[in-house]
Amino acid sequence: MRHSFRACLAAAFALLVSGCQSTFFGFVNRDSTQPDATAVYDSARGLALDIYRPQNAAPDAPVVLFFYGGSWQYGTRAQYRFVGSRLAQQGVVAVVADYRTWPAAGFPAFMGDAARAVRWTHDHAAEHGGDPKRLFVAGHSAGAQIAGLLGTDARHLAAVDLRPTDLAGVIGLSGPYDFNISGKLEEIFGPRSQWPEAMALRFVDGDEPPFLLIHGDGDRTVDVGNSRKLDFALRRKGVASTLDVIPGGNHFVTAAAFYDPARAPTVLPAILRFVGMPDPDGTDPRTK
Repeated sequence: MRHSFRACLAAAFALLVSGCQSTFFGFVNRDSTQPDATAVYDSARGLALDIYRPQNAAPDAPVVLFFYGGSWQYGTRAQYRFVGSRLAQQGVVAVVADYRTWPAAGFPAFMGDAARAVRWTHDHAAEHGGDPKRLFVAGHSAGAQIAGLLGTDARHLAAVDLRPTDLAGVIGLSGPYDFNISGKLEEIFGPRSQWPEAMALRFVDGDEPPFLLIHGDGDRTVDVGNSRKLDFALRRKGVASTLDVIPGGNHFVTAAAFYDPARAPTVLPAILRFVGMPDPDGTDPRTK
């Protein structure tokens, strides 16, 4: 039975890579719950986010605001119910936000969207059982680039009267933080003169919140060196940073851990420890 499931999972990944996204996300969301609430965080641009609230949430529950990947060109919050559902099951208030993708917007416009999503989540977390002082931003792939830049380049949060240190931490999954811009990305990231502004590595100066970086060393889409370099730069500046490298893990394994934790059994426990919640096995990180 397990072998059959993994065969189905491999087929699902093939569908994603081949562009059959509706079939892929239908598969990964098959057991996911619907969000508990949806809110518009930017009415001028028609941008919304979904909130997943744990049952019997503690009043000081951690909050994770998640930005999806998709090469800054694809993705919707509804496709990532499996992330919100899994985090809520573990006692985390999860928020999955839409942001404008290409060609509706390029860099740095989508960073403004992300910063406004942080502002809304910070202001409304308590209404959904979360503690705004325990607000983490997270993302996979392109979403990790967004989360990483929010945590390093203070200008983006400053535009909404926040600072990187107002975040409890940043969680980057298979993220690009010092990457080459070519092909289609040249349109998305605009004039060559502004390309360095998209690199989280460039802005590490010691005033960052803690980081958790998880990356597979078999990633052929975003090289694991991105996470290794960012981790090194953060620690050199005295910032708390944890790097979890998954041996042989591909680009999608860090996201796959949300709907099939067995695919990467270290991912969810690492995230839960980072946000101060018990591991899925019930182990409290405060006792370790």
